[in-house]
Amino acid sequence: MHSKLVRAVVAAGAAMALVATAGCQSGSLAGGGGASGSRTQIRFLNTNDKTSVELSEAMAKAFNESQSSYQVVVESRPGGGDGDNIVKTRLSTGEMAEVFVYNSGSLMQAIKPAQNLQPVDDQPWFADARKDFVAATEADGKHYGAPWASGGGGGIMYNKKIYADLGLQVPQTWDQFMANNAAVKAAGKVGVIQSYGQGSTWTSQLFLLGDYHNVAAADPAWAEKYTANKAKYADQPAVAGFQKTEDVYKAGYINSDAPATTTEQAVAKLANGEGAHYPILSGVIDTVKRNHPDQVADIGFFGIPGPDAAKAGLTTWVPSGMYIPTSASGAKLEGARAFVSFVQSAQGCAIYNKETLPTGAYAMTTCQVPSDVPQAIKDVVAYSDAGKTTPALEFSSPVKGPNLEHIIITVGTGQSTAAAAAARYDEDVKKQAQQLGLPGW
Repeated sequence: MHSKLVRAVVAAGAAMALVATAGCQSGSLAGGGGASGSRTQIRFLNTNDKTSVELSEAMAKAFNESQSSYQVVVESRPGGGDGDNIVKTRLSTGEMAEVFVYNSGSLMQAIKPAQNLQPVDDQPWFADARKDFVAATEADGKHYGAPWASGGGGGIMYNKKIYADLGLQVPQTWDQFMANNAAVKAAGKVGVIQSYGQGSTWTSQLFLLGDYHNVAAADPAWAEKYTANKAKYADQPAVAGFQKTEDVYKAGYINSDAPATTTEQAVAKLANGEGAHYPILSGVIDTVKRNHPDQVADIGFFGIPGPDAAKAGLTTWVPSGMYIPTSASGAKLEGARAFVSFVQSAQGCAIYNKETLPTGAYAMTTCQVPSDVPQAIKDVVAYSDAGKTTPALEFSSPVKGPNLEHIIITVGTGQSTAAAAAARYDEDVKKQAQQLGLPGW
């Protein structure tokens, strides 16, 4: 994979893929009226899913209508590996759009921000960015991204009606959570709904991935140690995520049909009051809203409880970033900065709230979610407002093994112990870290 021939083939394929997506551009200049010749054209590259295209078009149209110096044209690219190749190829050849949306965190590090991106520390909106996003876009002491859309949380959706009926309180520790499950089970309901069915196996990871706030609270340097192969999942504090998966299984708190349950079926169990808790990402509230609109107000959200109530918080999935490449210069650089600033403004916030359903807090403290969002989203936002959040491990470390969801399902179905599965996962990540060429592996 390191030969010049392979690199050339990948670059050519990426370029062809970009040409293929040209039909997804906004075509003529979006909104604004007037001749384009009198304006500096700014290209804006985002992914080609329907939501991203519609939101990008709305932002470009509003910006174009707000001033007469610049005209934003929306381009789109595929997601996944093909999209990554396009981004990396265009950066390496100096052909990147003047503004583009890409991952924050460890994946941002992979596109060499100090070499390829314009820093944003001096931009007027930067002081209002939330600390978790700022941390996820830092490299070599500078910051390179502006927030795009909202973030989300990884934790536990719960049925507020069951809690009210049983007189339960949101748990601040794992012991309190397990006591709540005991009360739910005694009432004849499922304590923890799990969805290991086809197409939903990814949900098995939430007790582990959502527990990272507690890992970082116990050892703030854990991600750095882990990336350097000096910390393991088989050891405390990280093994706790595996142990929590084992705890709820061994106590008989999960649904007996977990191996066949899908995400939508799990949401139905939660919304209909068959079960009290569902470890999941906050974005799944959209499924509740779509399939069970009459029950959406009954659903709340809290972070995976840890050992210390004083450190209770939430693991967050930080929004993607808007980036400006170093190839942008002169009037195009100024236009790119103007567009990015517009997106971070009150006008940009209003467009987000009109075009999308937030899944958590916006990364700009000046942008608030609407008052009519589901209660679960308000709960996620409350953690951010209180400063009790930690970005998920993937934003701090590139190390993640490909088989985590399958390994942890063996714990959640009683086929393996937490200790054995954690050790197995440590071997799984080793292969990936070596492929990345990380030192210490």
